[in-house]
Amino acid sequence: MRGLSSVADFYLVATGLNPPHLKALADELEKALARVGIRCFRRAGTPESGWVVADYLDAVVHIFSSNARVYYALERLWSDAPRME
Repeated sequence: MRGLSSVADFYLVATGLNPPHLKALADELEKALARVGIRCFRRAGTPESGWVVADYLDAVVHIFSSNARVYYALERLWSDAPRME
């Protein structure tokens, strides 16, 4: 996203299977990055809503349910950005 967005250099989009899985993914992300000294600036959404977003300033992580990921289609919104898979 570098050069295309003033919000963050990287956007990561992931899919969880159900609310407990979304919670586990978001919690483990936060713990793993904290272990290497990277703290979450802000986290919003709930697993029950189907969308959790974690802001790490240079990177924003979106964790969606399958339905929410299709509905919001962030990949289409940022289709001109280079992809890393």
